[in-house]
This record gives sequence, C-alpha cells and structure tokens, in this order.
Amino acid sequence: MVAADIVWMLVSSALVLLMTPALAFFYAGLVRSKNALNTMMMSLCSLGFAGVAWALLGYSLAFSDGNGVVGGLAHAGLMGVDLAAKGTIPHILFMAYQATFAIITAALISGAIVERMRFAPYLAFITVWTLLVYAPMVHQVWGGGWLASFGTLDYAGGTVVHINAGAAAVVAAWWLGPRRDHGRKAMLPHHVPSTVLGAGLLWFGWFGFNAGSALAANNAAALAFVNTLLAPMATLVVWTLVEVARTRRATAVGAATAIVVGLVAITPAAGFVPPIAALAIGAIAALPSHFALVWRARSSFDDSLDVAAAHGLGGTVGALLTGVFASKAWGAPVDGSLGQVGIQAISIAYTLAWSGALSLGLLALIGKLTPLRASARDEALGMDVSQHGEEAYTTGEGAILVIEGSKS
Repeated sequence: MVAADIVWMLVSSALVLLMTPALAFFYAGLVRSKNALNTMMMSLCSLGFAGVAWALLGYSLAFSDGNGVVGGLAHAGLMGVDLAAKGTIPHILFMAYQATFAIITAALISGAIVERMRFAPYLAFITVWTLLVYAPMVHQVWGGGWLASFGTLDYAGGTVVHINAGAAAVVAAWWLGPRRDHGRKAMLPHHVPSTVLGAGLLWFGWFGFNAGSALAANNAAALAFVNTLLAPMATLVVWTLVEVARTRRATAVGAATAIVVGLVAITPAAGFVPPIAALAIGAIAALPSHFALVWRARSSFDDSLDVAAAHGLGGTVGALLTGVFASKAWGAPVDGSLGQVGIQAISIAYTLAWSGALSLGLLALIGKLTPLRASARDEALGMDVSQHGEEAYTTGEGAILVIEGSKS
C-alpha cells in the first residue's frame, strides 16, 4: 500500500461525503420556505438509509464476483472487507469511498419530487433503489460487468450516477404528478444564497468525486482535478451569456445551476480528456441543459428542481463528448472516435431503460403498500410541518395553519 494514496483517498472520501449536505443546501434554497427542512432531510437521510444499505448489501452487489449484471454476496455484511490491500489502499477505504457515491446518487433523485412526496415512502424508495438499481449499475460499469466489457467510458459517474439518477427522477416526477400549485402559482426559490452556497460546496466536494476516482495520488488524479476546475468555468460563462442574450439579466440561480451542469458533464470524462477538451465539454453542455430548463418551466411536467436537465441531460452530453474527446495520451484506454460515441450512446440508452423501468416498478410496488403522495392538506400546509413537525423559520405560520386545519 502507498501512504500518499491512502491520505488522498481519505480526503477524497470526506470531500464526496460533504457533497450530500451541500446538495441539501442547493436544493433547499430553491423550494418554498414551508418545504425547506423536508427538502434538506431528503438529502441528509440518504447519509443513513442509502449508506447502511450500501454497507450491508449494496457494496457486495456492486463489487463482488458475479455475472455481467450484478455481483454476488461474497461481501454481504462487509465480509472480507478488511485492511488488506485493494490496489494501493485498504479495502475498507475503497468501500467507504464508494459508499459516498451511493449516498449522493440516491439523494439527487429527491430534487424531482420535493414538495409533494411523503417522507416514509421516499426513504423506502431510495433504500431499495440503492440495492436494486444503483449497485447493479456500478457492477456493470466499474465492477467488471457487461458495460465495462462493452467498452463504456465512465471515469467518475456520468452513467452510473447522473444518468442513472436522472432517469429515476423523471419517472418519479411523472408517477407522482405535478405539485398542486404547478402552473397556477409562481413557486419561487425562497433563499437563493443557500443555493449559491450549496453550489460552491458541491464544486469543492466534486474534486474528491472526480480526482478521487483515480484511487491514487497520481497524474490521473491531477488531470481529473484540473478538468473539474475548468469545465464548470466554461459552463458558467456560456450560461451567463445565454441568459443575458435571452433576458438581459444574469441570475444567481442560473449561475449556481451552470456550475452543477458543468460538474456533471465533466464527470464521465474527467480522467480521459485534455484540459482544453474539458473547457469544450463545459461550454457545450450549457446549451442543452439551459434550454431544457426553459422548456420544462413552460410545460406541464413538474421535475421540481430540474434533476433531468441538470443531471440526466448534463450526464448524457458529457458521456457522449467523452467518446469524442477521449485521448490515450491523457489516460483514456482508447482515443475518441465515431465508434466510441456509438458505444457511449448505447450505454446511455441502456442506463435510461434500466433505471427508468426498475424505478417505475419500485414506485408502483411501494405505492401499493402506502400512499406516495402527500394529501392536498399536507401539501398546502407544507412538508416541513406535515412530515416533520417543525419549521425552517420559526414564524409560527405552520402552527397557525395546523390550528386552522383542525377547525375546518
């Protein structure tokens, strides 16, 4: 084992773990104040529910020997996950680093269904989703499964994390239906500074997400680090220019969203492309995601916080462009080519189908056991009070609504 690699992976694991509370701030600022705590809890509780599921069974399904689709049970209950070397770091550290990925991936889905999904079925969904959808996808791409053999390039999670979560988010938003005020009232962000703070912390944590995926303190980590720095910069520039051209205003929400889109887009390519390509990927990714957000705002489809546009579409663009810009000279196993773009496209389509179909089935099953959707009264009251019995801001408004509701 190599001491420098151990130190870097300890730091990277902590950085990726930070991304989940960062996501909580990012999402919470975008919702109405009566739903801020519930939105944060949907991210924070992934730290427990998805994390424990990963340790007990998910890690084994992802990284034990199995077939082309899913791993076996050799590491169930962390059997055999000890201080022995896995590469140049302890096996337990590799498991912990991968756990932070499972946690943030499950939490991403919540952005599509905030302000209307009941908390208990949400927890059931992300726990089982981690085991049945996420862990097998990890195995297929990073654990020696069929997508790895097929030649899919995914350095740090374009398909595994972002397209996977984006597909689940679309299905969940469609299955639940729109918020009751959607299209009738303006549902504006209640605290944009929280969203900006969340975006900044996400960018900080993302250095561990991408550069940590080298699993060592080496040149690949340095390249992924620099590309993670550059791509969001380019996205931010293009997004801002597009906003100014369209509306003559550059918004803080737009800037925060642009940073996330750039981070998502560079994730599959981070250790495979030269820095100039990272700038190109970030710049190109801004356009489809921006206009997808514009379209969604005018449609009846209620992906509350635009998970599909930022993560699903951002990940798709990044995965395709990985096939264009991959370079052996910069660490990729193959050079970019039309054939590699085709492999990336097939992998994307498969991931969408895999996650979409299984997520839909899981939602339908949980919905048979307990209502997924909050009642009209609870949604009007706000998910903070109705699901958690507390308020983000102690104005007393929630208590007044409870009293008024009990009288009616």
